[in-house]
Amino acid sequence: MTEEKKKVNVLKNATAHYKSQISGSMASFDVPEWDTKIYYRTVQSLRAESEVVELTKSGKSTEALVMSIINKARDEDGKLMFTKHDKATFMNEVDPNVIIRVAAKINGGDLPEVGEIEKN
Repeated sequence: MTEEKKKVNVLKNATAHYKSQISGSMASFDVPEWDTKIYYRTVQSLRAESEVVELTKSGKSTEALVMSIINKARDEDGKLMFTKHDKATFMNEVDPNVIIRVAAKINGGDLPEVGEIEKN
């Protein structure tokens, strides 16, 4: 097998793996304060993650948390629950403790406490 064919096969396998990840069932959790259940995919494209990464690199970790929710939170039909226009509302009118808890769940890990984020 030529090097070029080998690369094509690896890339084909990589894209097939990604498609299987995003086509599967969504994870979900309840947010009682918002009287809703949020659905999300555990994997999404690097393009979708890029805005969050750029905000984090720019020292805007709070905005990155909000954008991760906006980019990932879905309803039971798989449609996004929020738009980028909702960012200001999240930043100014939503309980930061709930935002951090939701972002941690959606992003699959622990995030810093509100006080730690406010230091940035």
